[in-house]
Amino acid sequence: MNLSYWELKNWFTNVDYTIVGSGIVGLHTALRLREKFPDSKILVLEKGPLPQGASTKNAGFACFGSISEIIDDLKSHSEEEVIQLIQKRWQGLQLLRKRLGDDVIDFKPYGGYELFLKDDGSSFNECVAKMPFVNEILKPLFRNEVFTKQIDRFGFENINEYVFFNPFEAQIDTGNMMQALLKTAVTQDILILNQQTVTSYNENANGVEVALGDFSFQTKKLLFATNGFANALTNGAVKPARAQVLITKPIANLDIKGTFHLDKGYYYFRNIGDRILFGGGRNLDFQGETTTEFGETEIIQNRLEQLLKEVILPHQEFEIEHRWSGIMGMGSSKKPIVEQLSQHVYCGVRLGGMGVAIGSLIGAELAELIG
Repeated sequence: MNLSYWELKNWFTNVDYTIVGSGIVGLHTALRLREKFPDSKILVLEKGPLPQGASTKNAGFACFGSISEIIDDLKSHSEEEVIQLIQKRWQGLQLLRKRLGDDVIDFKPYGGYELFLKDDGSSFNECVAKMPFVNEILKPLFRNEVFTKQIDRFGFENINEYVFFNPFEAQIDTGNMMQALLKTAVTQDILILNQQTVTSYNENANGVEVALGDFSFQTKKLLFATNGFANALTNGAVKPARAQVLITKPIANLDIKGTFHLDKGYYYFRNIGDRILFGGGRNLDFQGETTTEFGETEIIQNRLEQLLKEVILPHQEFEIEHRWSGIMGMGSSKKPIVEQLSQHVYCGVRLGGMGVAIGSLIGAELAELIG
């Protein structure tokens, strides 16, 4: 970078906090740092033209886990860990709503549903059997029963006639959310630079020297909010997980409203007005989808279209308008990593596919690590 005196002075001199990643976590980190340190200089670096990763590419689910996901998590996490995770997701959603406002993010409390394919009787029966227990452990948090069993009223086909309903789930407009967060950050005098890739960093007595290709600058603290791209940073504790998504053209008389989960949350769909957004299928090729490369694959896109035709929109004409993918951050544990890596370097990563819910809280927690 061949920078002028003015550019060096205003953007890269006396930087207190540098945040890598301008997604949900990165911007909430910056906003919380601004509240804590009103006179500090805060710089956010983003490698993409827009917030890369999953923040602008997700499905806009304001959710905290379907019943089968929660039961699945209880097999690999303690009961206390699962409750804490759900509590954090719920708190994160409230924080997001409070910061931006329901109108701005187009928050629609339609509720969430979980469907079970006809040939997945064992999962359905397990959820029926364990629903009272799950409701009981969640009652202190929600003060009501979270999950109830209902007859499918949407006309889906090739599924069990009963679905599980969760009234606490909602949908939001992901684009509106990220635009509002970016605007808020700018009004709070937070500097955001796009198309900037941190190639390396070196810690020294006064902070960290951050390299952006052939140019480097000094910052007092360096905070990583790079989620799915944090594999090297965490010694493999975060693995990238690509999520493929498609959206239909408008469908006449569409009667589907809400957020819907299928196959332990590996598939998910919702209405956006009179369109259907449908994503998932990572479980068809875990190895292939453990990647930081954006793109779509035939095996997953074909399965999404098949499920649209046979399950979600049977006997209905529809056309696919657009396809895309996003990169999530997963790991053997679903507990996010929010920690100090060294004297001046910190990270808030591994959101486990729940960035909309938990991202705002992880950003706040990351900022709180700095005294």
